[in-house]
Amino acid sequence: MLHKIRRRAAVWLIATFAIFAGITASNAQDDAPVVAAASDLQFAVEEVAAAFTEATGMRVRLSMGSTGNFARQIREGAPYEIFMAADERFIAELHADGFTRDEGDLYAIGRIVIMVPHGSPLEADSELDSLATLLAEGLLSRFAIANPEHAPYGLRAAEALRHKGLWDDLQPHLVLGENVSQAAQFALSGNAEGGIIAYSLALAPNVAERGNYQLVSEQWHAPLRQRMALLKNAGPVAEAFYEYANGPAAREIMERYGFTIPESD
Repeated sequence: MLHKIRRRAAVWLIATFAIFAGITASNAQDDAPVVAAASDLQFAVEEVAAAFTEATGMRVRLSMGSTGNFARQIREGAPYEIFMAADERFIAELHADGFTRDEGDLYAIGRIVIMVPHGSPLEADSELDSLATLLAEGLLSRFAIANPEHAPYGLRAAEALRHKGLWDDLQPHLVLGENVSQAAQFALSGNAEGGIIAYSLALAPNVAERGNYQLVSEQWHAPLRQRMALLKNAGPVAEAFYEYANGPAAREIMERYGFTIPESD
């Protein structure tokens, strides 16, 4: 079933316009270290990187994607120097296999929301009752989440939908984003009634203005404990950014994007 959904998502992607960037401020000759950052950080980490540059004069490049895909790429030798994962499990596994310097730091706890575009018959409600009603009445065409096979926010969305008892009936209607940013693009494209995306993305002004959202109960899914780590090849600039990302200025930015900042690891 998932492979059919992926094919449908790939075809649909061609017909939609991109609203989320992939790699920012980079070119082939740029030797600034590359940070592999989970897509839920799209807007928050861009602000953190800009503040870091303003404070230090140093630069990093940002590559946004799904945590699972980044973990695979790191194992295959991708030259990232920092990995900011949306699920700490991936950091633990990479550390156990010798790819990171240490166990890293828990930098944030994320949340998921149901988000619907303006004009959708679906209502954004925290209990997903409107979604259940549209599904039961045969009025739902498409609903977007990130691919739960490799995107932590997609996995948590699937857990919440299972908790509500909607997962099986939703299968013919699901459109899977390669990551949670792409899922947000699908959810707001006008070709879907809505989707479950990262709270941090929903809070970004150019996303929030396109629809309505409500937090999904964090009791309905496992926590999104987000951990980052320096990889074995990290240099001085990466080390400096890592320290800055753990500091008060970066944490204030993360809080504005809806993340809970853990008191201690």
